[in-house]
Amino acid sequence: MIDSPEKILVPQSELLLSPHWAEVMDITPEAEGISTYWLRFTDPVEQETFRFEPGQFNMVYLPGFGESAISISSDPNDHEKLGHTIRFVGNVTRAVSRLKVGDIVGLRGPFGTYWPMREMEGKDVFISCGGIGLPPLRPAIYHIIRNREKYGKVTLLYGSRTSSDLMFPKEYESWRNANIDVEVTVDRGDANWNGRVGVVPMWFYQFRIDPRKTAVLTCGPEIMIRFVIYEAMARRVPVESIYVSLERNMKCGQGSCGHCQMGPYFICKDGPVFRFDELQSFFNVEEF
Repeated sequence: MIDSPEKILVPQSELLLSPHWAEVMDITPEAEGISTYWLRFTDPVEQETFRFEPGQFNMVYLPGFGESAISISSDPNDHEKLGHTIRFVGNVTRAVSRLKVGDIVGLRGPFGTYWPMREMEGKDVFISCGGIGLPPLRPAIYHIIRNREKYGKVTLLYGSRTSSDLMFPKEYESWRNANIDVEVTVDRGDANWNGRVGVVPMWFYQFRIDPRKTAVLTCGPEIMIRFVIYEAMARRVPVESIYVSLERNMKCGQGSCGHCQMGPYFICKDGPVFRFDELQSFFNVEEF
């Protein structure tokens, strides 16, 4: 098995198997059926010592309902609270949708591999994502902004179905002020939308990229990820410089249940962030 850059080895200890309790401090509606939950550990020591890397996830646990793997979508340098942007699609996340400020949830983690922020220093960074694929990348954007001088040209190409489905639109201007080229597109425009219309891969080829020094990060619907990768490879971006985050059917967070197996990998244990050369040999295989 090829080791991903910056792959974190998750110790299977009792500490990671037992949840730590956290209070819901605030809830931010993002789009229909999606909200960001701002959490703070009830144990001050846990709050002070908890650290994560951009792209990692926690297991969010609700007694009586179970737990769900959710990417951390907040600033890694904000040690006051943790943000998890959650789409309400299953039993656990629908139960989360009924939480109120002051309620308590369990957290296990952080788990998984992460975006290669240090390896990308000195390179241009092209972030291409869609829909709920932006939250796992938001911590990477915060990291780049905080260390802007360490990166070259940074482009964010983000798409959603409609303008009302866009994640974090109030932040785009601050990202642009940090010298990030933020380009937004929607699948279907309306009378209130005067920006780009079309899917993300359709616009990808219009951007000038120096393949010798560009890293491509992508997350979102798998069909979008596939075509972003095809476009990047067509522009001669090396497969070793393409990184993808996959979050399919993760259940246990430790590779025990097999729900998230993809070829020889378990997304929760060997991912969710992969360098594309790890996946290339079976990425187009049905039911991988």
